[in-house]
Amino acid sequence: MVNELQQLTSINGEVTPSDEAMLPLPDDGLLRGDGAFEVLRVYGGHPFALAEHLDRMERSATAIELEFDRGALEREVGELLDRADRPDCLLRLVATRSGRRLVMIEPLIEHPPAVSLATVTYSPTNILNRVKSLSYAANMQATRMARAKGADEALLVRPDGTVLEAPTSTLFWVSPSGSLRTTAVEVGVLDSITRAKIIERTDVETGEFPLSDVLAASEAFLASTTREVQPVSSIDGQEISTDPSPSTSEAADAFAAALGDELE
Repeated sequence: MVNELQQLTSINGEVTPSDEAMLPLPDDGLLRGDGAFEVLRVYGGHPFALAEHLDRMERSATAIELEFDRGALEREVGELLDRADRPDCLLRLVATRSGRRLVMIEPLIEHPPAVSLATVTYSPTNILNRVKSLSYAANMQATRMARAKGADEALLVRPDGTVLEAPTSTLFWVSPSGSLRTTAVEVGVLDSITRAKIIERTDVETGEFPLSDVLAASEAFLASTTREVQPVSSIDGQEISTDPSPSTSEAADAFAAALGDELE
């Protein structure tokens, strides 16, 4: 029998069931979205790429001049997972402007075998460029706008037609030239850890690309902590083949190899 996931939350080291957790107010992390966060996958009690996630969280905190006690947060991750029964879950890490550290065990998200996308025009802010802050309202609204168009998820595109990313994941696609491509972080996308694992193990061209290149793709997929590698079946109603999808399969194998190396 599979044990029910214990959804626990640690606030500055104090662990309680998540539905009983209390965040003292005022805290601009809640009131103004002023803070930094990470979400990572836990496999059998092992947090995947924890060091990389903490590195990025530290960079985000530095960029917005946020107090960040990495050592304390890392200890609290271990203590929280020790309280659970070697879960397969998501782990959310939050640092708020009031100096509070939150570590939360959350259930895995069930994604469909493939995802449809709809383009949403989006202008990145230079101040928060490449920062994983709590100010995610624009990302969530983009997803709602895409769903209103009948798609599963949004594809963010700059007003000049440059492709960015999905609200919580990286887009990869096979261009008409046959190369696997993704947008360079310098263009204004998040430096995704799953993205990095795939780029380390496959031949990927990064750069600044127009939407027309993506719409002419022979295959495409999203990559993220919660999705791992998920094929894209259509963009703006234009179908993209998901079978065969050799580059998508290669990327999935590359991520599985990275996962296997760490879990060993």
